[in-house]
Amino acid sequence: MTAPLYAIGDIHGQLAMLEEALARIEADGGPDARVVFLGDYTDRGPDSRGVIERLIAGQEEGRDWICLKGNHDRMFEWFMEDIPRHDPHLLIGYHWLHERIGGSETLASYGLTFKDRTRLDDLHAQAKEVIPLRHAEFLRSLTSLHETPDLAFVHAGIVPGVPLARQKENDLVWIRQPFHDHTGTHPKLIVHGHTPVDCPSHYGNRINLDSGAGYGRPLSAAVFEGRNCWQLTENGRQPLTP
Repeated sequence: MTAPLYAIGDIHGQLAMLEEALARIEADGGPDARVVFLGDYTDRGPDSRGVIERLIAGQEEGRDWICLKGNHDRMFEWFMEDIPRHDPHLLIGYHWLHERIGGSETLASYGLTFKDRTRLDDLHAQAKEVIPLRHAEFLRSLTSLHETPDLAFVHAGIVPGVPLARQKENDLVWIRQPFHDHTGTHPKLIVHGHTPVDCPSHYGNRINLDSGAGYGRPLSAAVFEGRNCWQLTENGRQPLTP
């Protein structure tokens, strides 16, 4: 019998929702359940710091947790480098601290706010002082792909037709339309987040678990046994099928 494997969609600073999802997983699979987190732990929601601290604590407790890298996590990671790095995939005029991206909310969760016309190097220096080094190390430690014999877990998706071993991180954390528009098979069933949908959705060749927690909508968790999938709800397992 295949051991259950659990996954949680984009969290975006929603610590209370994360605790609820973890409680549903523990009720279904016990405290030793293997959980894959699909990335985007930070930005938009109120407690990015608390989410990162919770994930670090779980790993330090020996929980079987696999944390993937989302595009928002990478933007935070790059901001914390010695010289802040801008993600060139963003639209012109956008940056991590843009109101639509959510970096300001992440910094606020560490008690760091700023006024208009603050210089980036001044804000960066303050961030270096208040953000724990182990949080920056956690962001750097994130992986971009996790595979089982039947499934491949990524944040955003994959480039169709490219072997999993040759996928590039930029695509794994950012891709949308080329992946969403592809109706053919992939090497494995792809489990991802990144693009909010009204509810967890199974498209036959991929499953999207981003149900919009970054915008205040529910955070989704699912359980897999091989390629079979169920959404975890307050009433237990609900089949998730194409």
